[in-house]
Amino acid sequence: MHGEYKVPGGKLVVADLEVVGGRLSGVRVSGDFFLEPDEALEEINRSLEGAAADSDAEELGRLVRAGLSGGVRMVGFGPEAVATAVRRAVTRASEWVDHEWRLVREGPRSPLMHMALDQVLAEEVAAGRRPPTLRFWEWASPAVIIGSFQSVRNEVDVDAARRYGVEVVRRITGGGAMFVEPGNTVTYSLYAPASLVAGMSFADSYAFLDDWVLGVLRELGLNVWYEPLNDIASDAGKIGGAAQKRVAAGAVLHHVTMSYDVDVAKLGRVLRVGKEKLSDKGIASADKRVDPLRRQTGLAREVIIDRLVEGFRSRFGLVDGPVTAGEESRARGLIESKFASAEWIGRVP
Repeated sequence: MHGEYKVPGGKLVVADLEVVGGRLSGVRVSGDFFLEPDEALEEINRSLEGAAADSDAEELGRLVRAGLSGGVRMVGFGPEAVATAVRRAVTRASEWVDHEWRLVREGPRSPLMHMALDQVLAEEVAAGRRPPTLRFWEWASPAVIIGSFQSVRNEVDVDAARRYGVEVVRRITGGGAMFVEPGNTVTYSLYAPASLVAGMSFADSYAFLDDWVLGVLRELGLNVWYEPLNDIASDAGKIGGAAQKRVAAGAVLHHVTMSYDVDVAKLGRVLRVGKEKLSDKGIASADKRVDPLRRQTGLAREVIIDRLVEGFRSRFGLVDGPVTAGEESRARGLIESKFASAEWIGRVP
């Protein structure tokens, strides 16, 4: 069994092993990390030998730490990364390049259609009817998109939204509210097989699925990192946030919205930003939390998206795979039966 785990912002850890009688056997850890002294690599291998194959990552990490002698230096990885690589081997996880990725990059769509397409495409990938897909969104109109479990009245000033012509919709993922206007955000979704994040904790999968984005943004000259659980941050401020949902049939939906530009005054009137959220970030106002890509890069939004597409393509491969007529039809049906309904939008009043 073979498993790989690239530490976000760090190094690659590889685990090769067998399972004999429900126990790990012949464990061999390797990678492009740094480790001192050399003998510590064999200590890591020995610490995992004979461990129960169904051990979780926390237990495997504990075994690695216990098996290391004093003075060991692990650079670019740690016991948790070794544990994740082992779990990915045992669960027969796939890698990015094992899949033929499709690109959906189309014209503007309504907020409700975007909500429906996220569910449809995730389900299509889960069912094996669509290859894993990267989709960039274009917005036809302004919207507030609230998380699956958020309260409408707590997050949105509905009267202000109505005055500004801002539609309120609810997505199927958790997380916080987003305020979007056409041309002011860079939003994308990944529809990936569950095998891509097999062996990872929910938290680790966030950073793993966006590591390629951080790489592209660094190529654009930005100093960026992933701030747990789901923020893409820079030394100038927050750039964006991610949300995720596991589809029971076997896929993961992971989507990200990054701010390209922002009308701070309108955002402040439409969204209700609670004092607890602000104080927990140690700041005084919502606009100080975000530093848009337009200011940080000086590049046109289309150029940034072009760079993201090419960055993904050069790393993992990518060919066009537009939304099919059948997928479009399913999405329209979901708008009528679910996403446009008062029951769904107001399910947490």
